[in-house]
Amino acid sequence: MNEAALLIDFGSTYTKLRAVDLERRRILGSGQGPSTVATDITIGMKAALADLERHVGGLPRFQYRLASSSAASGLRMVTVGLVRELTAEAARQAALGAGAKLVGTFAYGLTEGDIAAISALAPDIILLAGGTDGGNSTVILHNARVLAQSALDCPFVYAGNRAAVDEARALLAGKNVAYTENVMAELNVLNIEPARAAIRKVFIERIVHAKGIDRARDEFDSVLMPTPAAVLEGARLLADGIPGASGLGPLLVVDPGGATTDVHSVASGEPAAGVVAQGLPEPRVKRTVEGDLGMRHNAATIVETAGLEAIAADAGLEAGRAAQVLAGITRDFEHLPQTPEEAAFDQALARAAVKIAVRRHCGTVQTVYGALGPVTVQHGKDLTQVSAVIGTGGGLVASRDPRAVLQMALADPSEPFALKPRAPKLLLDREYLLYACGLLGQIEPQAALELALAHLEPLGEEHAHERTRIA
Repeated sequence: MNEAALLIDFGSTYTKLRAVDLERRRILGSGQGPSTVATDITIGMKAALADLERHVGGLPRFQYRLASSSAASGLRMVTVGLVRELTAEAARQAALGAGAKLVGTFAYGLTEGDIAAISALAPDIILLAGGTDGGNSTVILHNARVLAQSALDCPFVYAGNRAAVDEARALLAGKNVAYTENVMAELNVLNIEPARAAIRKVFIERIVHAKGIDRARDEFDSVLMPTPAAVLEGARLLADGIPGASGLGPLLVVDPGGATTDVHSVASGEPAAGVVAQGLPEPRVKRTVEGDLGMRHNAATIVETAGLEAIAADAGLEAGRAAQVLAGITRDFEHLPQTPEEAAFDQALARAAVKIAVRRHCGTVQTVYGALGPVTVQHGKDLTQVSAVIGTGGGLVASRDPRAVLQMALADPSEPFALKPRAPKLLLDREYLLYACGLLGQIEPQAALELALAHLEPLGEEHAHERTRIA
């Protein structure tokens, strides 16, 4: 074979591999092994390669071997901003867009208690923001001073007031700090891409080593980004296409997982004619992580949020039996459905998780009354016109009816103010290629785009109530 690529995801539980034929735009095979980060990551990597070789029947010579990682709890980040609704929120968007697992957000001047709380969170990176360029510098310099005096030894990214950067640099001279553009140089204007790039650079240079991933260096060429960022880049590529090759247009990606339910959107989300935007502008490429909607670690929270009676009815179970199935999941997070009842309950959990997560991700409208009469106001992104909703991850691939799960992302008369997609195509990433295409797109964007488009599975009416295989 002339051209092949190995795309690697060092996950928290499994190291997953995809081998692809770049010339023919097809998948050669998949493999996985345990993510042995706590001991020696090369053990799991070699097990995954052996599994791949069994499926392929002999490994080809790989032109590229590219990796992403969410191993060892992923990239843990704390953001510190000025005002929670403005620069702190801008920093949060930058962190999530860079593929970080946001474990804490702090605003205003840091206290001794805040420093103790940050230390307890054990962040891998701290993003320091605050103030527009030339605006308030008192708070960000106070926070720089407090952080400098602390025992925190993780890398920092400074993405705040440009007018305060020299003083902040002097204060933080004893720390490892990367300096980049302000996430909000002008009031209500987001500028998060430079911070995203800086976070990813720190991840590659330092966190990969800290997590022990570079011990497997002989088996890959480079770790390009955190896995959630790779999925987001895959979504961006699919939406926008490349010069000479169109993508799918504005889209939404939904990933109901065991620990979180992630939602990605690539869409401007601007208000419709006659609607007034209110609040901080939303990034065109946006990721949200719902840590309380994991189908295993937070199954009880999903049931509490949606209601036991509603989950039981959706699963076709008596409430008492549904409670018993839930108790089984709570006792053993790794337990997978073994009976039709358990499969039906899992399906109901996935549907509820997607419905709630997308409702939180998208914008809303409301009518407010002013001096000139009623005005329709929009908060967040208008996703009513997105052209495609893509489902990815094990929760959807293993579903007996993935279409029924993805339909929960759509506009619903019971949620009249939620700006959810109205009439998109429903597509399934059955082969778990979004992360792989996000990685490959950094090197061979045309091959990555064509590979992704060729392997997304349309979910038409004929898929309803059809039992799908587990990939």
